[in-house]
Amino acid sequence: MKALLAVAVTSVLLCLPVKASEMETEPKAAQPIALAIHGGAGTISKAKLSDEQKLEYKAKLKQALDAGYQVLSQGGDSVTAVKTAINILENSPLFNAGLGAVYTFDGAHELDASIMDGKSMNAGAVAGVSHIKNPIDLAIEVMEHSPHVMLSGQGAEEFALNQGMQLVPSKYFDTEKRYHSLLDAKNKLKQAELATKDFQASVNQLDTDYKFGTVGAVAIDSQGNLAAGTSTGGMTAKRFGRIGDSPVIGAGTYAENGVCAVSATGHGEYFIRYHVAGDICARIKYQDKPLKDAADEVINQRLVEAGGSGGVISVDSEGNVAMPFNTEGMYRAAKGPNGEQVSIW
Repeated sequence: MKALLAVAVTSVLLCLPVKASEMETEPKAAQPIALAIHGGAGTISKAKLSDEQKLEYKAKLKQALDAGYQVLSQGGDSVTAVKTAINILENSPLFNAGLGAVYTFDGAHELDASIMDGKSMNAGAVAGVSHIKNPIDLAIEVMEHSPHVMLSGQGAEEFALNQGMQLVPSKYFDTEKRYHSLLDAKNKLKQAELATKDFQASVNQLDTDYKFGTVGAVAIDSQGNLAAGTSTGGMTAKRFGRIGDSPVIGAGTYAENGVCAVSATGHGEYFIRYHVAGDICARIKYQDKPLKDAADEVINQRLVEAGGSGGVISVDSEGNVAMPFNTEGMYRAAKGPNGEQVSIW
């Protein structure tokens, strides 16, 4: 009788529903984190860059990479990681952004920056600012505290004051190296314009080093949220309030959760026309292409065929990083599931 009772009880227990918490499940794989940064692409000659300069550039890239990655490793969000890395590059005279911004034709400074949050698809950008120490910070303020995406010039700086940001005198951005580059560029422009009688043709004849230079960062955090940011001093000897791709969402900066985050550096006019950052993400989203293939197709095929120069840093939802460029070199660094890299060529 006891044996029959035991069998009956066991049968009842086996029929009872099992709570999900009581079921044995495989541990969920941790979301990979990754960060990539760039300090601009161009004609970076190995012969002209001394060993000391190489070490200096790599050390600053490493500092920015480590600072941004630390934010991610401590559970911080991707936007903060991007901001942290870009701030370090903006504060260095080595790069054409923030302190190292180039001069306009009239001897001023006009800086641009943008940020995009892949989780919310919100974005912020500023263009033509002359008194903002860290333009990426103001771009974030625009994204988080305004109903707009892009603000420019004096209006952007008025907004900065409203947000409690301090302005800096324009001379803060003055550096001897960039000033000599301006004089050299203006001399070449004058000679080319005299020969061609065409301002547009004279600008096109400038070396690529005068045409672009930016800093940027892309990241994916432990929650799977992607972000991208870009900051620049623009084009040496630029005129008429010229704005490049860096503050243009979809051209120089783009991020979308589940797809990718991209920051570009190059001849901005081409990156705007060919919607470079957005095109890379679209190839992943709609054609199901791997990040590496999508980025390579846009930079080393479509852009090259159009005559555009530059490169991108990019990261996808799995932490994969791609950093293609079609110039002689690109200051870049990355850290993620596949290791760490700090490179120039």
